[in-house]
Amino acid sequence: MPSPDTQMEVLEEQIARWREYLARRQAIHSVDVAELEDHLRERIASLMDAGLAPDEAFLVAVKRMGELDALSREFAREHSERLWKQLVISSADIGGDEPAARKDAMVAFGLAAAAVLLFKLPALFGFGLEGGNENAYARNYSFFVLPLLVGYFTWKRGLPDTGEQALRRTTLGWIAAGFAAALVFANVYPFRTGGNTEVLTVIHLPIALWLLVGIAYAGARWSEVSGRMDFIRFSGELFIYFVLLALGGGLVMASTFGIFGLIGIDPEPYVETWLPAGPLAGVIVASWLVEAKQSVVENIAPVLTRLFSPLFAAVLLAFLGALVFTGRGIAIEREALILFDLLLLLVLCLLLYSLSARDPQAHAGPFDIVQIVLVVSALLADAVALSAIAARITEFGFTPNRVAALGMNVILLVNLAWSAVLYLRFLRGRGSFAAIERWQTSYLPVYAGWAALVVIVFPPLFGFI
Repeated sequence: MPSPDTQMEVLEEQIARWREYLARRQAIHSVDVAELEDHLRERIASLMDAGLAPDEAFLVAVKRMGELDALSREFAREHSERLWKQLVISSADIGGDEPAARKDAMVAFGLAAAAVLLFKLPALFGFGLEGGNENAYARNYSFFVLPLLVGYFTWKRGLPDTGEQALRRTTLGWIAAGFAAALVFANVYPFRTGGNTEVLTVIHLPIALWLLVGIAYAGARWSEVSGRMDFIRFSGELFIYFVLLALGGGLVMASTFGIFGLIGIDPEPYVETWLPAGPLAGVIVASWLVEAKQSVVENIAPVLTRLFSPLFAAVLLAFLGALVFTGRGIAIEREALILFDLLLLLVLCLLLYSLSARDPQAHAGPFDIVQIVLVVSALLADAVALSAIAARITEFGFTPNRVAALGMNVILLVNLAWSAVLYLRFLRGRGSFAAIERWQTSYLPVYAGWAALVVIVFPPLFGFI
């Protein structure tokens, strides 16, 4: 058994790691970290007085203080005025680490500018967007921004301890190899312009590459449920910020057209050449905002999920009721399939974001009943879509779109079916919420794997049509 001195040294190391992890959240300042550490030490001392060993006291104290995300939400409530001010004033004005925050912002905006310049770079060699190369640009759109985003997270996280550096470099090597392979498959195939397999590549390639971004984001924690759940949470918050930036960009565009129209100048020829580059910069800027202001958004996440989960559940129930009442089937044209699958994916994303925003230690409540209604209704809707697709394939044969839709709906069906089982177990007290989290986060590579299969195998399998 370790000596008391050794146990206390281990305890101090554990507290130091906890403090460093908490300090990386920029919405919580050093004075707050010190306050939380004092609170933690008080709990540890109390538990040790009750007879627990130092390492046991640490684990119990941290658990009683709540998960880190719940703790951050508590801070957002207690210091809401200051946290909301961080959206509009500099960190120096509120006692933050100004040099680090400024450096982070400069790197993020520099990468955003680099994404825009990369997008415009081919035009210098006569391969501009306005030259009829829209399809080639669409296939390669992800490569203008996602590698830069991986670079941002690699810089942001820094190199780990010496013992983990080799693993980190190996992981980054595999990520780079994945991007290189994707770049090759997106450009060497002789696609028919505007053909089905080209459109499927444009849709599925970002899905496959987003998994590589997730591995870079989570780093060594990708193998842990909490690391993958953090990436899910990041993805949801990124979407929120990106939509806000897009709305702001739309207002800027409307103002541009309005004021230039007053003097008889049409800005459309200039705007349309730069407009496609805007979302590229927006992804990186939104990622920086999530990293810098995540505790603020975590306070918004539960509100959003509790608002939209019942709405989408109602929409799906109304859809199923209309199917039964009218006896109509689902249209199997490409546009209809894409729209329906996007709806189901949106429901899945809402479920994942709800899981990431929920306190895993909380008992089952009314909102969990809403969640199970959402899952079961989405499961039934997916089963209806699958039967319609299967009937269409039986009658008219296989096409790239039908097979892609079939595969995606089968993957969704498996995910939703087991999610429903796990959620029902949780509601009945026969399972844990951790099992739901583990299932959903472990299933993420399945979506990326299917997307990669569509990009790599479908074009030659269906003759590049």
